[in-house]
Amino acid sequence: MARKTVGYVHMEWTCPNCGSRNPGTETICGNCATPQPDDVQFEQVAQEKIITDEKLIERAKAGPDIHCPFCGTRNPANATQCSSCFGDLSEAEARQSGQTVGAHSTKAVPDVQCSHCGTMNIGTATHCINCQSTLPKKKPAQPAKSIPRALPARPQRKISPLLLIVLFIAIAACAVFFFLSMKTEETIGRVSNVSWERTVSIEGLVPVERETWEDEIPVDGLVGGCQEEVRYTSNFPEPNSQEVCGTPYTVDTGSGVGEVVQDCEYLVYDDYCSFTIDEWRVVDQVSTSGNNFAPEWPTPNLGLEQREGDYEEMYTVVIDTDG
Repeated sequence: MARKTVGYVHMEWTCPNCGSRNPGTETICGNCATPQPDDVQFEQVAQEKIITDEKLIERAKAGPDIHCPFCGTRNPANATQCSSCFGDLSEAEARQSGQTVGAHSTKAVPDVQCSHCGTMNIGTATHCINCQSTLPKKKPAQPAKSIPRALPARPQRKISPLLLIVLFIAIAACAVFFFLSMKTEETIGRVSNVSWERTVSIEGLVPVERETWEDEIPVDGLVGGCQEEVRYTSNFPEPNSQEVCGTPYTVDTGSGVGEVVQDCEYLVYDDYCSFTIDEWRVVDQVSTSGNNFAPEWPTPNLGLEQREGDYEEMYTVVIDTDG
C-alpha cells in the first residue's frame, strides 16, 4: 500500500534522570538539564494537533536527529558541529526512526490531577500549574484477565457387557459379508438381444449474451449496457480511481516530531459491459438405432450456418442365464 502523509505532530520524551516530561523538540531536560540519551524513545502526546510551523516540518523531513559521539547531546540531522561541546559530528549516529508509536488521536482528553498537590490540570499539560511537578501520563486501561476455573475430573466410565456383545455381533457380520462378497461362481448365459443408438448433434450460430470488460469485448460483439465497477487495486493514483485509506497513525521521525500517515490504496474503475455475440450451440440432433451388429452413424442434413457437433453412441446387450 502507498503511504500518505496527513501532517506532523509534536511528540515528547521522559527524562530517565528525573522523570520529567519534555517536548520532543527539546534536546535537554528542562528540569535537570540532562541530555536525552539515544535509547530514550519519543512518545505520543496526550492530544495530537497538526503542526503548521514550517521550520519544524522541515526538521522532521530532514531525517532523524544525531547524537554527538563525544557528549551524547542530540543535534539536528543536518548539523555538523555539536551545539553543546562543539565537537565534530561526522561520526555521529542517527536516532532510530520509522517505528509506529500509535494511532493518531485528536480527541479531547480529560483533566489530570497532580499527584503531589492535588491540583487539577488540563489533560494536555505535562507539569502542574501549581507546584510544577511532572504530571502522570494516563495509559489506556488494560482488560482484566479472567482466570479459568479448573475443570472437574471426568468420572471413569465402565463398558457395559451389552455394548461388548453388540460390538462383537457387528464385527462378525462384517466378516461374513466380506467372505461372501469375495466368493465367485461360474455362470453360463447367452445373448438374447442387442441394441444400439448413435446420435450426431447439429450446431448453429445463435446470439448469446455475455459480460466482460469493455476493452475485452470481441470485435464482432454487439455492446449493450455498461456500468463502472472496480477492476483492480493499485498502490498509486491512476485515472478514474478512488482513494481508500486506513486509520491514521503516528510514526517516529527521530526528530521529536511525529509524522501522521495513512496506508492507502486506489480502487481503479472501468466499464463492465454486456454484449451479444453469435456462438455455436446445439440446435438439433439426428439419431439412428438398430438391433443388429452393424451400427452406423446418421447423416445429418445441414442447413445454412450449421455444422456437425458431438458424436454420441450407446450400446445395450441383454444376457439370459440358466439360473
